[in-house]
Amino acid sequence: MSALRAGQIVLVDWRDGMPRESNRLRPAIVIEDERLFDPDYPNVIVVPLSGDARVASPSLALAIEPTPENGCTARCYALSCNVATTSVRRVRATAACVEPGQLAEIRRQIVLAIGMN
Repeated sequence: MSALRAGQIVLVDWRDGMPRESNRLRPAIVIEDERLFDPDYPNVIVVPLSGDARVASPSLALAIEPTPENGCTARCYALSCNVATTSVRRVRATAACVEPGQLAEIRRQIVLAIGMN
């Protein structure tokens, strides 16, 4: 797999998830800084995307409107409080990405969610 980039939208196959975990193929945003890890590191840090506004906490989720760059077909939400590390073997890269300012806001929300702010 080619190197994943921060801000890139990927598809993650979580179809063997445990109960109460995501259990399907779903989009996510790579949020890790790729310079921190060796290219052979087997995991990637992501934030899942959801089209369901009911699961999007206003201060811990970012609304993302559709653009040609992100490939979204409808408004979706980056669920920053659901940050996860997953195997790169579960990930399928796409050419889509979020804007740098959106990535920065997602990272800020993660800091808030883990109590570092």
